[in-house]
Amino acid sequence: MSDYEMMDKEEIYSKVLRAGRRTYFFDVRATKAGDYYLTVTESKKFTNDDGSFHYKKHKIYLYKEDFTEFKEILAEMTDYIINEKGQEVISERHQKDFKREDNFVAQEAKTLEDTKTTESFTDISFDDI
Repeated sequence: MSDYEMMDKEEIYSKVLRAGRRTYFFDVRATKAGDYYLTVTESKKFTNDDGSFHYKKHKIYLYKEDFTEFKEILAEMTDYIINEKGQEVISERHQKDFKREDNFVAQEAKTLEDTKTTESFTDISFDDI
């Protein structure tokens, strides 16, 4: 792999947001020309029937020329949602009369346990996506 290809994959600055079964990775990377761009990767954990698990990942690339409009539209959309629906999360599992199945409760506990044990792990590569 050439120095330019290495630079293209090099992470300059990174942040991680863990949100339940989803994890968001924000990575500043360098282009071959030496400029910077942002990748945002959503990784969602799924548990297989046999108890093992796998991740599905989705990535977007955001370049400097789109930053201003992207930020404006993101702010507009998030403000719209909060103005229309408020801060409270509205979903089936957050309703007062929601009854979880025992298997679901056990699965959620396992997911939380897995999250705790993997929080310190940061050596992850998404280049295969």
